[in-house]
Amino acid sequence: QVQLVESGGGSVQAGGSLRLSCTGSGYRGYSMGWFRQAPGRQREGVASIDVVGRTKYSDFVNGRFAIAQDNAKSILYLQMSALDAEDTAVYYCAARLEWPGNLSWRRSEEYTKWGQGTQVTVS
Repeated sequence: QVQLVESGGGSVQAGGSLRLSCTGSGYRGYSMGWFRQAPGRQREGVASIDVVGRTKYSDFVNGRFAIAQDNAKSILYLQMSALDAEDTAVYYCAARLEWPGNLSWRRSEEYTKWGQGTQVTVS
């Protein structure tokens, strides 16, 4: 049973940067995503990377974040910069099997493997 484990969260001042890591990624045929959930809000997609390395981002990222994957080490990254208070949330990595029935990388229901989350607090 492969598990996803996030790390790298913490507290940072507005304008600062963090790099999140997710070990255990790199499943054959799976795309990977980063999601986040703030208190009282629904979980939302942040970024995704597919099996050939194509990346997608939600509009609120606005060029501030970058998703990357080291397949040799099975580590997924989310480099975040220019953080603001709105980015405060628990961040999760997740894996989704790629098949024609997928509707959107933003749909959390399509992801079958999840990490436990890592807290990011921006003040």
